[in-house]
Amino acid sequence: MLHSNKILAQQVVQAGIAAGIKKVVISPGSRNAPLIIEWNAYPEIAKYSIVDERSAGFFALGMALKTNEPVALVCTSGSALVNYYPAIVEAFYSDIPLVVISADRPKHLIDIGDGQTIRQEYIFQNHVWYNANLIEDFPDENLKILKNAFSVFENRKAPIHINVPFTEPLYDTTENALLTDAVWQKPGQNSLLDETPLEVTELEKYTEKWNRSERKMVIVGVSKPNEMLQTQLNYLAKDPSVVILSEATSNVHHTEFINHIDQLIFPWSDTDFEKLKPEILLSIGGQVVSKKIKSLLRKNPPAEHWHVDRNWSMDTYHSLTHHFEISPLLFFSQFFFLTKPKDSSYKTEYLNLKEGRLEKHHTFFKTIPYSDLKVFHSINRHLPNHYQVFFSNSAAIRYAQFFDWKKSDFTGCNRGTSGIDGSSSTAIGLASVSELPTLLVTGDLSFFYDSNALWNQYIPKNFKIIVVNNGGGGIFRFIPGPTTTNTLDFFETPHALNAKKIAEMYGWDYTTANNENALNQSIESFFNVNNKPALLEIFTPRELNADVLKAYFKNLN
Repeated sequence: MLHSNKILAQQVVQAGIAAGIKKVVISPGSRNAPLIIEWNAYPEIAKYSIVDERSAGFFALGMALKTNEPVALVCTSGSALVNYYPAIVEAFYSDIPLVVISADRPKHLIDIGDGQTIRQEYIFQNHVWYNANLIEDFPDENLKILKNAFSVFENRKAPIHINVPFTEPLYDTTENALLTDAVWQKPGQNSLLDETPLEVTELEKYTEKWNRSERKMVIVGVSKPNEMLQTQLNYLAKDPSVVILSEATSNVHHTEFINHIDQLIFPWSDTDFEKLKPEILLSIGGQVVSKKIKSLLRKNPPAEHWHVDRNWSMDTYHSLTHHFEISPLLFFSQFFFLTKPKDSSYKTEYLNLKEGRLEKHHTFFKTIPYSDLKVFHSINRHLPNHYQVFFSNSAAIRYAQFFDWKKSDFTGCNRGTSGIDGSSSTAIGLASVSELPTLLVTGDLSFFYDSNALWNQYIPKNFKIIVVNNGGGGIFRFIPGPTTTNTLDFFETPHALNAKKIAEMYGWDYTTANNENALNQSIESFFNVNNKPALLEIFTPRELNADVLKAYFKNLN
């Protein structure tokens, strides 16, 4: 295999391989030619070519999310690099290991009017955990910088940026590597064995409070499916003084969890919640979708809020009293040795409320008109077992919270920054490294915004998209405020677009539905299409959707 004759390119690639990079997403360019040539010299590395850098960033993010391994992004100099930023920010707040490797001009060509030059050093400094700014003619210094950059992965999954300047010529090659990989020491694996357990005497201070309390609430934010965590939470659920709240993206399931938070608490006033607020709040996982639970806890703070996370100290509820800097898995493995159940009616009160809400939920769907909410009900009913389901942000992930997705093996969403950009690309990246079939459920704005995601030769044949097309940002008819401003069109962005031509251009199977009968017929056949990617576009009544959702919540009272 031919190598680049640039020692710097060889250093970067060998350092990446030693750090565990097995997949590289490359966007075409010229200044990054030494990096492309050098990555290509290693056939064991899976290489992907994605033209649109914004889509490439989210595609890599989806792969890293699924594999929990670093994925490299390689681009040319100039504006190409900036297009990675949305994916980098999402990776930063979601603890996803992206390695951004940008080719650059040497310093003497910056800010002199040369083409494709911008100030690339430290460009992502607020949203990466390491900036490695290399210099072409200083191999020993570069070696130190690269070791420091990749050492980040010893302690956390997080994005890093490596900026690599190259002088011309860019395409010269050599048959042999110019340096040995013996200088690279692989970083340690991120596991429970790498963590330092909590001091027992320190932990006892908190378990004593826990054991005395009769009202304890555990909130599970965004989490990946984990058998050990599920077992630990199942054990915790046996305590009558503990209420466990989870969401679709928590990826934990139990009949005694409150798994539809808004369905239970949306009708509550602050006074209602005051009667059932926790004395101790324990939070794990990432972002929480429910705005209502955030609002209630911020206005009615618990006496104690403990957050358990190896890296992030998130004061989501404005009441954080302690951060346990440890993984939830190791925390619970220590915690349970020191805790004991407490007699209480706390969990029973919540479960009784849950049962009543579910009864009203089922009653409402017997008469519900065709709408966004009805569509999500149908998707949930028809979803086959063992799918990966990914939701776009805004309305889609919020509708998902009203239903149980335990038939899926994974339920995900880009909740790090909660943007509508990149949802399709992330889902495709996720699907590309999995044998499981994957379904993306997305709103129309999110789909059209990221339509270049389909410009991708790595989409599995069992990948599917459902586009819920309500003709614009329908959520803004439900949120208090926009409808009173006389500027609703600028919030909703109404349109008459459809996805048919996009699907045809990329050779996808395409079907539509615009009423309940058509939906029920099309969705069954849709899940049977497995010889090529399939897209089902469901048109819903834009002006009715908000009224149906408001009626749903009113029915829960």
